[in-house]
Amino acid sequence: MLTTDKDRMNEKIQAFSKFGALEGGGITRLSLSEAALSARAEFKRRTEALGMSLESDDIGNLYATYPGTEDLPRIVMGSHMDSVRSGGNYDGIYGVLAGLEVAETIIKEGIKLRHPITVMVWTNEEGARFEPAMMSSGIVMKKWTKESMLAVTETGGAVTFGEALEASGWVGDESNRLNDKDYCAYFEPHIEQGPVLEEGGLEIGVVEGVVGMVNYDIILEGVSSHAGTTPQHYRKDALRAAAKIILDLWDKLGALDKELVFTTGEIVCKPNIHTVVPNYVKFSLDSRHKDPQVIKQVVEVIEQLPSEVCGCRLSYEEHWGRKTVKFDAGLLDCVEKAVNGLGYTSRRMYSGAGHDAQYVSELLPAVMIFIPSKDGLSHTVVEYSSPEETWRGANVLLNALVEADARL
Repeated sequence: MLTTDKDRMNEKIQAFSKFGALEGGGITRLSLSEAALSARAEFKRRTEALGMSLESDDIGNLYATYPGTEDLPRIVMGSHMDSVRSGGNYDGIYGVLAGLEVAETIIKEGIKLRHPITVMVWTNEEGARFEPAMMSSGIVMKKWTKESMLAVTETGGAVTFGEALEASGWVGDESNRLNDKDYCAYFEPHIEQGPVLEEGGLEIGVVEGVVGMVNYDIILEGVSSHAGTTPQHYRKDALRAAAKIILDLWDKLGALDKELVFTTGEIVCKPNIHTVVPNYVKFSLDSRHKDPQVIKQVVEVIEQLPSEVCGCRLSYEEHWGRKTVKFDAGLLDCVEKAVNGLGYTSRRMYSGAGHDAQYVSELLPAVMIFIPSKDGLSHTVVEYSSPEETWRGANVLLNALVEADARL
Protein backbone atom coordinates (compact mmCIF):
# COMPACT_ATOMS: atom_id res chain seq x y z
CA MET A 1 0.00 0.00 0.00
CA LEU A 2 1.08 3.57 -0.66
CA THR A 3 1.80 6.05 2.14
CA THR A 4 2.23 9.80 2.37
CA ASP A 5 4.99 11.56 4.33
CA LYS A 6 4.08 11.92 8.01
CA ASP A 7 6.49 14.78 8.74
CA ARG A 8 5.41 16.63 5.63
CA MET A 9 1.74 16.23 6.55
CA ASN A 10 2.38 17.59 10.03
CA GLU A 11 4.40 20.50 8.64
CA LYS A 12 1.40 21.53 6.55
CA ILE A 13 -0.87 21.52 9.62
CA GLN A 14 1.62 23.60 11.61
CA ALA A 15 2.28 26.06 8.77
CA PHE A 16 -1.38 26.84 8.12
CA SER A 17 -2.08 27.12 11.86
CA LYS A 18 -0.23 30.46 11.75
CA PHE A 19 -2.91 32.13 9.66
CA GLY A 20 -5.32 33.69 12.14
CA ALA A 21 -3.45 32.22 15.13
CA LEU A 22 -4.70 33.20 18.58
CA GLU A 23 -2.54 33.71 21.63
CA GLY A 24 -2.67 30.48 23.56
CA GLY A 25 -3.67 28.33 20.57
CA GLY A 26 -6.39 27.93 18.00
CA ILE A 27 -7.40 30.33 15.25
CA THR A 28 -9.98 32.82 14.10
CA ARG A 29 -9.85 32.68 10.30
CA LEU A 30 -13.15 34.05 9.06
CA SER A 31 -14.02 33.71 5.39
CA LEU A 32 -12.24 36.21 3.10
CA SER A 33 -10.59 37.92 6.09
CA GLU A 34 -6.94 38.95 5.99
CA ALA A 35 -5.99 35.68 7.70
CA ALA A 36 -8.01 33.61 5.21
CA LEU A 37 -6.49 35.46 2.24
CA SER A 38 -3.00 34.79 3.63
CA ALA A 39 -3.85 31.09 3.83
CA ARG A 40 -5.06 31.20 0.22
CA ALA A 41 -1.80 32.85 -0.86
CA GLU A 42 0.16 30.05 0.81
CA PHE A 43 -2.07 27.45 -0.86
CA LYS A 44 -1.35 29.13 -4.21
CA ARG A 45 2.40 29.17 -3.54
CA ARG A 46 2.51 25.50 -2.60
CA THR A 47 0.33 24.19 -5.41
CA GLU A 48 2.14 26.15 -8.08
CA ALA A 49 5.50 24.94 -6.70
CA LEU A 50 4.21 21.40 -7.33
CA GLY A 51 3.38 22.25 -10.94
CA MET A 52 -0.38 22.35 -10.35
CA SER A 53 -2.55 24.84 -12.22
CA LEU A 54 -4.75 27.02 -10.00
CA GLU A 55 -8.17 28.37 -10.97
CA SER A 56 -10.95 30.11 -9.08
CA ASP A 57 -14.64 30.34 -9.91
CA ASP A 58 -17.03 33.27 -9.65
CA ILE A 59 -17.62 32.77 -5.90
CA GLY A 60 -13.97 32.33 -4.99
CA ASN A 61 -13.73 28.54 -4.72
CA LEU A 62 -10.19 27.37 -5.55
CA TYR A 63 -9.21 24.42 -7.77
CA ALA A 64 -5.57 23.28 -8.01
CA THR A 65 -5.19 20.58 -10.68
CA TYR A 66 -2.48 18.17 -11.80
CA PRO A 67 -2.99 16.35 -15.11
CA GLY A 68 -3.52 12.62 -15.51
CA THR A 69 -2.28 10.37 -18.30
CA GLU A 70 -5.66 10.42 -20.08
CA ASP A 71 -8.17 13.06 -21.04
CA LEU A 72 -10.69 12.19 -18.34
CA PRO A 73 -12.77 14.10 -15.77
CA ARG A 74 -10.96 15.11 -12.60
CA ILE A 75 -11.11 13.47 -9.19
CA VAL A 76 -11.38 16.20 -6.56
CA MET A 77 -10.28 16.26 -2.91
CA GLY A 78 -11.05 19.15 -0.62
CA SER A 79 -12.80 21.02 2.13
CA HIS A 80 -12.58 24.59 3.50
CA MET A 81 -9.99 26.86 5.14
CA ASP A 82 -12.23 29.28 7.05
CA SER A 83 -12.97 28.77 10.74
CA VAL A 84 -15.46 29.75 13.40
CA ARG A 85 -14.43 32.41 15.91
CA SER A 86 -11.93 30.92 18.36
CA GLY A 87 -11.81 27.69 16.37
CA GLY A 88 -9.19 25.01 15.95
CA ASN A 89 -6.41 24.04 13.57
CA TYR A 90 -8.05 20.97 12.01
CA ASP A 91 -11.71 21.55 11.14
CA GLY A 92 -11.97 22.02 7.38
CA ILE A 93 -8.32 22.83 6.74
CA TYR A 94 -7.37 19.19 7.38
CA GLY A 95 -9.33 18.11 4.29
CA VAL A 96 -7.51 20.66 2.14
CA LEU A 97 -4.07 19.78 3.50
CA ALA A 98 -4.61 16.01 3.34
CA GLY A 99 -5.56 16.51 -0.31
CA LEU A 100 -2.48 18.65 -0.83
CA GLU A 101 -0.24 16.01 0.79
CA VAL A 102 -1.76 13.29 -1.40
CA ALA A 103 -1.15 15.43 -4.49
CA GLU A 104 2.44 16.09 -3.39
CA THR A 105 3.03 12.36 -2.85
CA ILE A 106 1.61 11.49 -6.27
CA ILE A 107 3.67 14.16 -8.02
CA LYS A 108 6.97 13.60 -6.21
CA GLU A 109 6.73 9.81 -6.27
CA GLY A 110 5.80 9.78 -9.95
CA ILE A 111 2.58 7.83 -9.37
CA LYS A 112 0.73 7.69 -12.67
CA LEU A 113 -3.02 8.23 -12.55
CA ARG A 114 -5.39 8.15 -15.48
CA HIS A 115 -7.53 10.99 -14.14
CA PRO A 116 -6.37 14.52 -13.33
CA ILE A 117 -6.53 15.28 -9.61
CA THR A 118 -7.80 18.53 -8.08
CA VAL A 119 -7.38 19.89 -4.58
CA MET A 120 -10.28 22.20 -3.79
CA VAL A 121 -11.00 24.98 -1.29
CA TRP A 122 -14.61 25.98 -0.65
CA THR A 123 -15.37 29.61 0.19
CA ASN A 124 -17.30 30.38 3.40
CA GLU A 125 -18.21 26.93 4.64
CA GLU A 126 -18.59 27.88 8.29
CA GLY A 127 -20.90 30.85 7.81
CA ALA A 128 -19.25 32.46 10.85
CA ARG A 129 -18.77 35.77 9.02
CA PHE A 130 -21.42 35.49 6.31
CA GLU A 131 -24.48 33.32 6.95
CA PRO A 132 -25.49 30.65 6.02
CA ALA A 133 -22.97 27.85 6.45
CA MET A 134 -21.89 25.95 3.32
CA MET A 135 -22.74 29.04 1.31
CA SER A 136 -20.66 28.41 -1.81
CA SER A 137 -21.48 24.73 -2.20
CA GLY A 138 -25.10 25.77 -1.68
CA ILE A 139 -24.79 28.29 -4.53
CA VAL A 140 -23.20 25.69 -6.81
CA MET A 141 -26.04 23.27 -6.02
CA LYS A 142 -28.69 26.00 -6.37
CA LYS A 143 -29.86 25.78 -2.76
CA TRP A 144 -29.96 29.58 -2.88
CA THR A 145 -29.19 32.18 -5.52
CA LYS A 146 -25.81 33.78 -5.99
CA GLU A 147 -27.42 37.23 -6.00
CA SER A 148 -29.04 36.76 -2.60
CA MET A 149 -25.79 35.46 -1.10
CA LEU A 150 -23.69 38.31 -2.50
CA ALA A 151 -26.01 40.70 -0.64
CA VAL A 152 -25.51 39.01 2.76
CA THR A 153 -23.94 41.38 5.29
CA GLU A 154 -21.28 40.10 7.67
CA THR A 155 -22.28 39.32 11.24
CA GLY A 156 -21.58 42.37 13.39
CA GLY A 157 -20.36 44.49 10.49
CA ALA A 158 -21.27 46.33 7.30
CA VAL A 159 -19.35 44.49 4.55
CA THR A 160 -21.35 42.25 2.22
CA PHE A 161 -20.15 38.88 0.97
CA GLY A 162 -20.06 40.33 -2.55
CA GLU A 163 -17.86 43.24 -1.46
CA ALA A 164 -15.46 40.97 0.43
CA LEU A 165 -15.30 38.59 -2.51
CA GLU A 166 -14.55 41.38 -4.98
CA ALA A 167 -11.84 42.81 -2.70
CA SER A 168 -10.23 39.37 -2.25
CA GLY A 169 -8.92 39.21 -5.80
CA TRP A 170 -10.20 35.63 -6.14
CA VAL A 171 -13.22 36.20 -8.39
CA GLY A 172 -12.85 33.85 -11.37
CA ASP A 173 -15.15 32.56 -14.07
CA GLU A 174 -18.42 30.76 -13.43
CA SER A 175 -17.38 28.09 -15.95
CA ASN A 176 -14.69 26.97 -13.45
CA ARG A 177 -17.29 25.81 -10.91
CA LEU A 178 -17.40 22.19 -9.82
CA ASN A 179 -19.63 20.35 -12.31
CA ASP A 180 -20.49 16.84 -13.50
CA LYS A 181 -18.76 17.22 -16.87
CA ASP A 182 -15.22 18.09 -15.77
CA TYR A 183 -15.28 16.10 -12.51
CA CYS A 184 -16.21 12.51 -11.69
CA ALA A 185 -15.71 12.02 -7.92
CA TYR A 186 -15.34 13.99 -4.69
CA PHE A 187 -13.41 13.02 -1.53
CA GLU A 188 -13.63 15.08 1.67
CA PRO A 189 -11.35 14.07 4.55
CA HIS A 190 -12.35 15.63 7.88
CA ILE A 191 -11.92 15.38 11.60
CA GLU A 192 -14.83 13.55 13.21
CA GLN A 193 -15.77 16.45 15.54
CA GLY A 194 -17.20 13.88 17.94
CA PRO A 195 -16.02 11.18 20.39
CA VAL A 196 -17.10 7.96 18.65
CA LEU A 197 -13.79 6.95 17.03
CA GLU A 198 -11.63 7.82 20.03
CA GLU A 199 -14.03 6.16 22.47
CA GLY A 200 -14.00 2.99 20.36
CA GLY A 201 -10.21 3.00 19.91
CA LEU A 202 -10.70 3.25 16.14
CA GLU A 203 -8.42 4.93 13.63
CA ILE A 204 -10.70 5.77 10.68
CA GLY A 205 -14.35 6.54 10.12
CA VAL A 206 -15.77 5.44 6.76
CA VAL A 207 -18.55 7.96 6.40
CA GLU A 208 -21.72 6.57 4.85
CA GLY A 209 -23.59 9.86 4.83
CA VAL A 210 -24.87 12.87 6.74
CA VAL A 211 -27.82 12.49 9.10
CA GLY A 212 -31.15 14.16 8.48
CA MET A 213 -32.35 16.80 10.89
CA VAL A 214 -35.14 19.17 11.84
CA ASN A 215 -34.81 22.49 13.64
CA TYR A 216 -37.87 24.03 15.29
CA ASP A 217 -38.59 27.16 17.28
CA ILE A 218 -41.07 26.59 20.13
CA ILE A 219 -42.77 29.68 21.55
CA LEU A 220 -44.53 30.23 24.88
CA GLU A 221 -46.54 33.42 25.41
CA GLY A 222 -47.73 34.45 28.88
CA VAL A 223 -48.31 37.71 30.74
CA SER A 224 -45.72 40.01 32.31
CA SER A 225 -46.37 41.04 35.88
CA HIS A 226 -44.50 42.25 38.95
CA ALA A 227 -42.17 39.65 40.48
CA GLY A 228 -42.93 40.78 44.01
CA THR A 229 -46.64 41.47 43.99
CA THR A 230 -48.10 38.73 41.76
CA PRO A 231 -49.19 35.57 43.66
CA GLN A 232 -47.72 32.36 42.26
CA HIS A 233 -51.10 30.83 41.40
CA TYR A 234 -52.01 33.96 39.40
CA ARG A 235 -48.93 33.97 37.16
CA LYS A 236 -48.71 33.08 33.49
CA ASP A 237 -44.93 32.61 33.49
CA ALA A 238 -43.61 31.81 30.00
CA LEU A 239 -40.22 30.68 31.31
CA ARG A 240 -41.79 28.20 33.73
CA ALA A 241 -43.91 26.85 30.86
CA ALA A 242 -40.87 26.59 28.58
CA ALA A 243 -38.89 24.73 31.25
CA LYS A 244 -41.70 22.25 31.67
CA ILE A 245 -41.94 21.66 27.89
CA ILE A 246 -38.17 21.31 27.47
CA LEU A 247 -38.01 18.59 30.13
CA ASP A 248 -41.07 16.90 28.67
CA LEU A 249 -39.50 16.91 25.19
CA TRP A 250 -36.28 15.43 26.53
CA ASP A 251 -38.18 12.54 28.11
CA LYS A 252 -40.25 11.81 25.01
CA LEU A 253 -37.46 12.21 22.44
CA GLY A 254 -35.02 10.26 24.59
CA ALA A 255 -37.36 7.28 24.45
CA LEU A 256 -37.51 7.19 20.63
CA ASP A 257 -34.06 5.88 19.67
CA LYS A 258 -30.67 5.72 21.39
CA GLU A 259 -28.93 7.27 18.35
CA LEU A 260 -31.25 10.27 18.21
CA VAL A 261 -29.57 13.51 19.35
CA PHE A 262 -31.47 16.66 20.26
CA THR A 263 -30.44 20.05 21.58
CA THR A 264 -31.95 23.24 22.90
CA GLY A 265 -29.10 25.64 22.23
CA GLU A 266 -30.88 28.97 21.98
CA ILE A 267 -33.38 30.60 24.35
CA VAL A 268 -34.90 34.07 24.03
CA CYS A 269 -36.63 35.35 27.16
CA LYS A 270 -38.58 38.62 27.36
CA PRO A 271 -38.58 41.12 28.89
CA ASN A 272 -35.49 39.56 30.55
CA ILE A 273 -35.70 41.72 33.67
CA HIS A 274 -35.11 40.13 37.07
CA THR A 275 -38.12 41.85 38.67
CA VAL A 276 -40.62 40.93 35.93
CA VAL A 277 -42.39 37.61 35.27
CA PRO A 278 -41.42 36.60 31.69
CA ASN A 279 -44.20 36.95 29.14
CA TYR A 280 -42.39 35.42 26.15
CA VAL A 281 -39.92 32.58 25.65
CA LYS A 282 -38.72 31.11 22.38
CA PHE A 283 -36.39 28.13 22.39
CA SER A 284 -34.80 26.07 19.64
CA LEU A 285 -35.01 22.31 19.21
CA ASP A 286 -32.39 20.76 16.93
CA SER A 287 -32.86 17.00 16.37
CA ARG A 288 -30.81 14.65 14.17
CA HIS A 289 -30.93 11.01 13.07
CA LYS A 290 -30.02 9.03 9.97
CA ASP A 291 -33.40 7.25 9.77
CA PRO A 292 -36.14 9.45 8.23
CA GLN A 293 -38.76 7.50 10.22
CA VAL A 294 -37.18 8.56 13.51
CA ILE A 295 -37.12 12.19 12.36
CA LYS A 296 -40.78 11.79 11.46
CA GLN A 297 -41.46 10.60 15.02
CA VAL A 298 -39.68 13.70 16.35
CA VAL A 299 -42.00 15.90 14.30
CA GLU A 300 -45.00 13.97 15.61
CA VAL A 301 -43.90 14.60 19.20
CA ILE A 302 -43.66 18.32 18.45
CA GLU A 303 -47.04 18.36 16.72
CA GLN A 304 -48.64 16.71 19.75
CA LEU A 305 -47.47 19.42 22.17
CA PRO A 306 -50.37 21.04 24.09
CA SER A 307 -51.63 24.41 22.93
CA GLU A 308 -51.52 25.76 26.48
CA VAL A 309 -49.02 25.17 29.31
CA CYS A 310 -49.16 26.81 32.73
CA GLY A 311 -51.65 29.32 31.38
CA CYS A 312 -49.33 30.24 28.47
CA ARG A 313 -50.09 29.81 24.77
CA LEU A 314 -47.76 27.40 22.96
CA SER A 315 -46.94 27.55 19.25
CA TYR A 316 -44.12 26.21 17.08
CA GLU A 317 -42.61 26.72 13.65
CA GLU A 318 -40.11 24.75 11.63
CA HIS A 319 -36.93 26.79 11.26
CA TRP A 320 -35.18 24.52 8.76
CA GLY A 321 -34.32 20.87 8.08
CA ARG A 322 -32.53 18.45 5.80
CA LYS A 323 -32.98 14.91 4.58
CA THR A 324 -30.45 12.18 5.31
CA VAL A 325 -27.72 12.13 2.65
CA LYS A 326 -26.12 8.83 1.62
CA PHE A 327 -22.70 8.81 0.00
CA ASP A 328 -21.70 6.82 -3.08
CA ALA A 329 -21.43 3.05 -2.52
CA GLY A 330 -18.57 2.65 -4.99
CA LEU A 331 -16.43 5.30 -3.31
CA LEU A 332 -17.26 3.86 0.10
CA ASP A 333 -15.87 0.55 -1.14
CA CYS A 334 -12.70 2.34 -2.32
CA VAL A 335 -12.23 3.89 1.12
CA GLU A 336 -12.92 0.63 2.94
CA LYS A 337 -10.50 -1.26 0.68
CA ALA A 338 -7.81 1.33 1.45
CA VAL A 339 -8.46 1.08 5.20
CA ASN A 340 -8.29 -2.71 5.17
CA GLY A 341 -5.18 -2.74 3.00
CA LEU A 342 -3.40 -0.37 5.38
CA GLY A 343 -4.47 -2.47 8.36
CA TYR A 344 -6.28 0.34 10.15
CA THR A 345 -9.19 -0.18 12.50
CA SER A 346 -12.40 1.49 11.37
CA ARG A 347 -16.17 1.61 11.42
CA ARG A 348 -18.84 2.83 9.04
CA MET A 349 -20.63 5.85 10.48
CA TYR A 350 -22.77 8.87 9.70
CA SER A 351 -21.82 12.49 10.23
CA GLY A 352 -24.02 14.46 12.59
CA ALA A 353 -22.61 17.76 11.29
CA GLY A 354 -23.21 19.27 7.87
CA HIS A 355 -20.44 19.36 5.26
CA ASP A 356 -20.02 20.55 1.68
CA ALA A 357 -19.91 16.88 0.66
CA GLN A 358 -23.63 16.54 1.40
CA TYR A 359 -24.43 19.09 -1.32
CA VAL A 360 -21.78 17.78 -3.72
CA SER A 361 -23.30 14.29 -3.44
CA GLU A 362 -26.25 15.56 -5.47
CA LEU A 363 -23.87 16.40 -8.32
CA LEU A 364 -21.08 13.80 -8.14
CA PRO A 365 -20.25 10.51 -6.44
CA ALA A 366 -18.97 11.71 -3.06
CA VAL A 367 -17.59 10.29 0.17
CA MET A 368 -15.99 11.46 3.42
CA ILE A 369 -13.17 10.04 5.55
CA PHE A 370 -13.04 10.79 9.29
CA ILE A 371 -10.07 10.80 11.64
CA PRO A 372 -10.45 10.95 15.45
CA SER A 373 -10.89 14.19 17.40
CA LYS A 374 -9.31 14.31 20.87
CA ASP A 375 -12.07 14.19 23.49
CA GLY A 376 -14.56 14.63 20.66
CA LEU A 377 -13.99 18.39 20.69
CA SER A 378 -14.26 20.73 17.70
CA HIS A 379 -15.07 24.40 17.03
CA THR A 380 -12.78 25.21 19.95
CA VAL A 381 -9.14 26.26 20.35
CA VAL A 382 -8.27 22.90 21.95
CA GLU A 383 -9.43 20.93 18.88
CA TYR A 384 -6.71 18.32 18.18
CA SER A 385 -5.84 15.31 16.07
CA SER A 386 -2.37 13.81 16.40
CA PRO A 387 0.26 13.73 13.61
CA GLU A 388 -0.23 9.96 13.47
CA GLU A 389 -3.98 10.40 12.98
CA THR A 390 -3.71 13.07 10.30
CA TRP A 391 -1.15 10.91 8.48
CA ARG A 392 -3.35 7.82 8.57
CA GLY A 393 -6.23 9.78 7.09
CA ALA A 394 -4.01 11.03 4.26
CA ASN A 395 -2.86 7.47 3.59
CA VAL A 396 -6.46 6.27 3.32
CA LEU A 397 -7.27 9.16 0.98
CA LEU A 398 -4.26 8.36 -1.23
CA ASN A 399 -5.07 4.68 -1.63
CA ALA A 400 -8.80 5.26 -2.02
CA LEU A 401 -8.11 7.82 -4.74
CA VAL A 402 -5.78 5.41 -6.58
CA GLU A 403 -8.47 2.73 -6.37
CA ALA A 404 -11.12 5.13 -7.67
CA ASP A 405 -8.82 6.17 -10.51
CA ALA A 406 -8.63 2.54 -11.63
CA ARG A 407 -12.38 1.91 -11.30
CA LEU A 408 -13.93 5.07 -12.75
